[in-house]
Amino acid sequence: MAGIAAMLLAGLFGTVMGLNNTATYLASGVAFVAVSLWVDSRITRRRSAVRKIGLDADPSKREG
Repeated sequence: MAGIAAMLLAGLFGTVMGLNNTATYLASGVAFVAVSLWVDSRITRRRSAVRKIGLDADPSKREG
């Protein structure tokens, strides 16, 4: 959803700035990819942090 919102926002800004259709389309695509990759990395970081905390909190899996 965030990627699509960024794509629409970039399209709006491109139109307001007077870019031609090709430039607006390319800027929208770049914004979509950038935001999608950023969101994906944030989700991955959060999942790995939760997984790490979950493993550390389980006493049955500790050594010793």
